[in-house]
Amino acid sequence: MPSSVVAAMHYDLASATLRIIFVSGMVYDYKDVPEDVYRAMKAASSKGTFLNHFIKGRYAFEKIK
Repeated sequence: MPSSVVAAMHYDLASATLRIIFVSGMVYDYKDVPEDVYRAMKAASSKGTFLNHFIKGRYAFEKIK
């Protein structure tokens, strides 16, 4: 998953939480993200563009660090 913005991402099916770890080191948990949205992001050629268009502003989030 090479990305200039997203270093890694993890999805917890039980809580529908998508954790995004940014290249900068910042970590955010996005809440109530459907599994199909996670799978679409995982398959996207640009993780950062997908994040900006389909995740940010659509799901509640918590800044972890």
